[in-house]
Amino acid sequence: MSTPRRRARELVMQGLYERHVSGGSDDAIAASLIESPGHARADAEYFLELWRGVTSQYPALLEALAPVVDRSIESLAPVELAVIVIGAWELLQRLDIPYRVVIDEAVEIAKTYGGTDGHKFVNGVLDKLAPRLRPGERRVSGKA
Repeated sequence: MSTPRRRARELVMQGLYERHVSGGSDDAIAASLIESPGHARADAEYFLELWRGVTSQYPALLEALAPVVDRSIESLAPVELAVIVIGAWELLQRLDIPYRVVIDEAVEIAKTYGGTDGHKFVNGVLDKLAPRLRPGERRVSGKA
């Protein structure tokens, strides 16, 4: 069962997927997600913070991801891309959430919604990104 915060992340992932596939407006997608049945189980405040943060900083987040992704951003599956962008935003903006929690949440969402091995890709990208965005935290791999 999803926690309210994970449900908020899942809704943002679904919104980013819709944005990627249909090109709908951010406001229309957010309104649709707020009206969806799943929103009642989500942390509504975190959903809005995450949605606004990710959509307003999307180009910068893609730029931050480029050095740690081993293929073109355009070739990534929409679900995995959405999950990685959410993780990148949380690593940059929510220092109160430990990097390991950010990565674990992203991996769990990718396992549920992504392709067969998409969660491994998500884990690998965020594992490389975390030390770049949070150099003060212990190395993600556990090495000092």
